[in-house]
Amino acid sequence: MSALTIGTLREQQLHAALKQWLAQPGDRFEQLVGDFHIDIQRETLLIEIQTAHFSSLRKKLGKLLEEHAVLLVYPIPETKWIVRQTKRGRKLARRKSPKRGRVENLFNELLYIPELACHPNFRFCVLLTQQEEIWRDDGGGSWRRKHWSIADRRLLEVTGQIEFNQASDYLELIPASLSAPFTHRQLAAALKAPLWLSTRMSYCLRKMGLLEERGRQGRELLLAPAGVPNTARSA
Repeated sequence: MSALTIGTLREQQLHAALKQWLAQPGDRFEQLVGDFHIDIQRETLLIEIQTAHFSSLRKKLGKLLEEHAVLLVYPIPETKWIVRQTKRGRKLARRKSPKRGRVENLFNELLYIPELACHPNFRFCVLLTQQEEIWRDDGGGSWRRKHWSIADRRLLEVTGQIEFNQASDYLELIPASLSAPFTHRQLAAALKAPLWLSTRMSYCLRKMGLLEERGRQGRELLLAPAGVPNTARSA
């Protein structure tokens, strides 16, 4: 099946390639459901691919979930290469980024729609990927990139797939070795992740009703999975 067949003419390469990777026989692409365009319709399931900016999905998902089962697919670059190009697109250099993505990065975006993640019609899928990010020297980008623009993203490979079919699946990301209650710092240490990531994870899980506050330890919140007694976690 060609990219043109599934409606990829004006998409970023990453989004179009992921649609191709997900495609199954019988899928319909770029369907209009109510007031919204859907990437893939598979019988009664609506599949949306979102590479960033979940805040823009709030209205769309809120409406669709009232009557439809929705699978949201989010790619996280486990490994990424930066490809620098001239303003006209001539390749200058390619280097591997030191940053490595991980499944917990889903909370960077899920924090915009935590209440929708608990909906019984909602399913979520993280695809761990290898990607190229195309930087173009056109003067229109962020000052953090010294005004190089991100012109496109390319999928090189899908290296892993993690599905969340019910709200409690998200709790599986909390390390089993971590006893309840725990602080954000203890969660970060158990995950071997930065504190800001454990804080975002905690925020989402609390909004989803999966984590609850159990007082404080000094200035830090104490947290535990909802319904789990202190000093132990259920197996």
